[in-house]
Amino acid sequence: MHAPNLAKRLQARIAALQAEVTELQKTLGEYEDAQKIVSRHIKLLHQYNEAKDAAQILMGRLAAHRQTTIRQIHIDYGLTDAD
Repeated sequence: MHAPNLAKRLQARIAALQAEVTELQKTLGEYEDAQKIVSRHIKLLHQYNEAKDAAQILMGRLAAHRQTTIRQIHIDYGLTDAD
């Protein structure tokens, strides 16, 4: 009695997952290599982190020169905690 319902639910779930895969392939590109996408993303994150680190060093030096805090430098330049 429960087996036919379970089978139908599983088939519906499989169909939904296949539709999701198809949609993701359209978004990413059907022939895109997932490893290349991940590698590129990691490379971009490294570049971002290097730029952010450099900016933090400069703000630290500016704060030291002005004899204030980095927090105050952030406020002076309108930067949020997320910046």
